[in-house]
Amino acid sequence: MSANMKAINPFISAQTQLAKAASWLNANEQQKLELLKYPQRIIEVMIPVNMDDGVTKFFRGYRVQYNNSRGPYKGGIRFHEQVTLEEVQALAFWMTIKCAVVGVPMGGGKGGIVVDPKKLSQTELERLSRGYVRALSDCLGPDLDIPAPDVNTNAKIMAWMVDEFIKIRSGDRQELRATFTGKSVADGGSEGREEATGLGGLYALQTILEEVKLAPKSGRKLTVAIQGFGNVGFNIAKFLTAAGYQVVAVSDSRGGIWVPDGINPQLTQDCKQKNGYLAGCYCSGTVCDLQKGKVISNEALLELPVDILVPAALESVIQKANVGKIQARVILEMANGALAPEADQILEKRHTVVIPDVLANSGGVIVSTFEWEQNLKNAKWSKAQVNERLKKQMQSAAFEVWQLAQKLKVDLRTAAFVIGLKRILIPAQKKEG
Repeated sequence: MSANMKAINPFISAQTQLAKAASWLNANEQQKLELLKYPQRIIEVMIPVNMDDGVTKFFRGYRVQYNNSRGPYKGGIRFHEQVTLEEVQALAFWMTIKCAVVGVPMGGGKGGIVVDPKKLSQTELERLSRGYVRALSDCLGPDLDIPAPDVNTNAKIMAWMVDEFIKIRSGDRQELRATFTGKSVADGGSEGREEATGLGGLYALQTILEEVKLAPKSGRKLTVAIQGFGNVGFNIAKFLTAAGYQVVAVSDSRGGIWVPDGINPQLTQDCKQKNGYLAGCYCSGTVCDLQKGKVISNEALLELPVDILVPAALESVIQKANVGKIQARVILEMANGALAPEADQILEKRHTVVIPDVLANSGGVIVSTFEWEQNLKNAKWSKAQVNERLKKQMQSAAFEVWQLAQKLKVDLRTAAFVIGLKRILIPAQKKEG
């Protein structure tokens, strides 16, 4: 983070977004908002792990179960040395809204462990993953709380967790497998899950751009810069390129590259994996050539004169200190909480179109729900079936958000929140009635 950027509490940002949308609710709905100001349950655990050297270390873990008025809690588990309770609460809140916006029959949850997984061996990582499940086993289940992968977790970790959960809990094995999503296809995962967040982002972007009627000048392609080149960043780059956009810059935690002719996502990914970093991976067309591009910082990438900016890495990367330098006409917020509320307000006044995280990156939870449904029914859908269902659900949600934004004359985030809040609060009213 640059010197003039400040650390922002993500949970405060989330509550600021909630307060802004609340004014568009009716009086009865506003009375129910206390349900969403705090999580229903916060679980904090200490996980003992026998390290390879024989020493036992303890790792702090969290699971926040925010709201389940629409269905079981749903949300990923992240392994990161900077995980905080405030972050996990914010992510669980955003997941609650996100599921409601796209019509998924789930509530919101999130989990995390304070750890740098790169410092653990595979056996230590497995013990930690299984220990987390043991500590939380009575709080999880296919009709209670359904975790998934997130930062630094993957299908292999989900397989360990599923196996541990089945060992602990008695019941139908197939149904218990539905407790965790993001599994490999061989372990009961869904076709299309790995690419779902990126593909869903493409569908949301295309739907909104059709309404905005943003077209490139002089017949050129719309240009895109993507901050973050992990699973989500790579897949959104791949799908955007295939759809005719020109991705001119990408970055990871170590910095980025700018290739004015447009990157080849797969060649760039192959080069990064081979070298261990993006610098020098100036892969455009069918070749990688050092003359085609140059190194660029993460901060500079955000400020490039592109049509579309895709923050797909960290929270609060666009805030008051740098929002004035943002030149993109459209921002596709693929990272949770990438825009701080102050930046949101400034961009709204500038008429910059911001497609918010609670819509843009919801493809992952949609297909996770498909996986859950397939497991419970002992069914298997083809990749084509999954992608078609994803496309229909994302396009419908994006168009609904756009229509409400036009009706209320508000930004897309506020419209999305209003839709989500109404869907969350109405079931709560019915239960009391």
